[in-house]
Amino acid sequence: MHREHTKTIKIGNRVIGGGNPILIQSMTNTRTEDVAATVAQIRKLEKAGCEIIRCTVPTMEAAQAFREIKKQISIPLVADIHFDYQMAIAAMENGADKIRINPGNIGSRERIKAVVDTAKERKIPIRIGVNSGSLEKELVERYHGVTAEGLVESALDKVKIIEDLGYDELVISIKSSDVLMCAKAHALIAEKTSYPLHVGITEAGTLFSGNIKSAVGLGIILSQGIGDTIRVSLTGDPAEEIKSAKLILRTLGLRTGGIEVVSCPTCGRTKIDLISLANQVETMAAEYPLDIKVAVMGCVVNGPGEAKEADIGIAGGIGEGLLIRRGEIVKKLPEKELLEALRQELENWGHE
Repeated sequence: MHREHTKTIKIGNRVIGGGNPILIQSMTNTRTEDVAATVAQIRKLEKAGCEIIRCTVPTMEAAQAFREIKKQISIPLVADIHFDYQMAIAAMENGADKIRINPGNIGSRERIKAVVDTAKERKIPIRIGVNSGSLEKELVERYHGVTAEGLVESALDKVKIIEDLGYDELVISIKSSDVLMCAKAHALIAEKTSYPLHVGITEAGTLFSGNIKSAVGLGIILSQGIGDTIRVSLTGDPAEEIKSAKLILRTLGLRTGGIEVVSCPTCGRTKIDLISLANQVETMAAEYPLDIKVAVMGCVVNGPGEAKEADIGIAGGIGEGLLIRRGEIVKKLPEKELLEALRQELENWGHE
């Protein structure tokens, strides 16, 4: 099911599915019981561009903390539940906008029904999460290992449990650390359901390897018209997940806004500290809500030509560089003044 035609689901003050924008999600790594620390991290992630946030609920104290956390943030708050159905109910009673459960881990039908009844009463959507690492033994045996087909069957089995209890405000996630298996599973499940899909490569890894695996996996899945929310799962600062998710969406043409920084890979002609300069530009560019392209080039030979497609560019020489605007050289500057000159261009962009 193409994202244009998935079921519309309301999560707090946001809506997903039905062709609505793909939303960026992350998860806190603070102790949820520590309200001040959790709120501080969520606000940092909000500022970075996070649109849905999930917090773990391992204790009743964590569930009760949702009430105070919810008062102090602006984005939808999702409760991550494992095993204890009472935590799911308590989190919803304390303001969770959505809960994430695996019905297979909750226990008896009566316990699942208690969770569903609370969700139904409060119109809170349920995200059904299935992970390749916890695929049921019988499905592993039937498919001779963990497979995309097994993941899809497991997820749809869980969906049916909730549907049979009379509820269909559902979101599905099927995750694997195996990129190609994950992509295949999403292609399969998109043919079998109209529920919106939360997409991500689970346990992707560190900032380096996790970004590569996530970009490849999400690129394959999203480019097929599949996916309504995404998370880039990285071992590190959750703010890095948001930066990566935004860039993946922009690269695929699924989101506009924000400065796109392009830079050359350096070569023997490079006579300035291009690597440091490009990193500084990328950090600085994140401060400006402009929908433009900025080029950082390493030499004055090809730099102006390569920067023609950018709105603003800088190109380095021997201790100096050029400031370029819409393909035209504006001025020559000492290397140490390039970054500040670029900042002034960004400050004045749209007002010239």
